[in-house]
Amino acid sequence: MKRNVEPVKKILKESGYKYTKQRAKVYEIFLDNKDKHLTTEEVYNLVAKKDPEMGIATIYRTVQLFHKLGVLDQIAFDDNILRYELRVPSEGHRHHHLVCMNCGKVEEVDIDNLNELEAKIEKEKNFKIVDHTLKFMGYCEDCQHKIEEKAN
Repeated sequence: MKRNVEPVKKILKESGYKYTKQRAKVYEIFLDNKDKHLTTEEVYNLVAKKDPEMGIATIYRTVQLFHKLGVLDQIAFDDNILRYELRVPSEGHRHHHLVCMNCGKVEEVDIDNLNELEAKIEKEKNFKIVDHTLKFMGYCEDCQHKIEEKAN
């Protein structure tokens, strides 16, 4: 499978960094897991399967650099564990998340109707918005059924 690594190479070069083998391996993990929200430890475990010599400190530094440069988005759900996912510039804003407060399931939501609200905030507060995050806390369908069954 051909991967498009040119965008990250360009971002690194423009910021004065090199696209090293270690950075390539971390980036490939995120490309291979586009629909997942990975912790740094999970990235380390996935990289270790391909390159057991790569240390966790290198993974931490690389993930932090990618986040700083806008390659990765950082997300904290209800458990306050930092997770990362690949940022897709063509999507504009990030997608939103539904987080089940019972089982911890996370579902992505691609609906974004906040443009009008953003415009109002920018005008009223003289604040230029470049991005936002939104998570909805509640109960997934399975947990709703379990809660209803317990109540009856």
